[in-house]
Amino acid sequence: MKRNMGTIDRGIRVFVAIILLGITFGSAFASSGVLHWLLIAVALVFLLTAAVGNCPLYSLIGIRTYKAS
Repeated sequence: MKRNMGTIDRGIRVFVAIILLGITFGSAFASSGVLHWLLIAVALVFLLTAAVGNCPLYSLIGIRTYKAS
């Protein structure tokens, strides 16, 4: 699996995932129900793709933010 995500892109994904998890567990806005689980799922996908460095959606669309040295 080739990398297609750059460092800044990965950092933004981790930041957004932390924000989503904070909203999910730290507020009454999404404390239960479908929205709660949806935010958790999106945050986990963002964390997983950031850790691996590959986004399957980027591959389908043809986007590449990784600059190989």
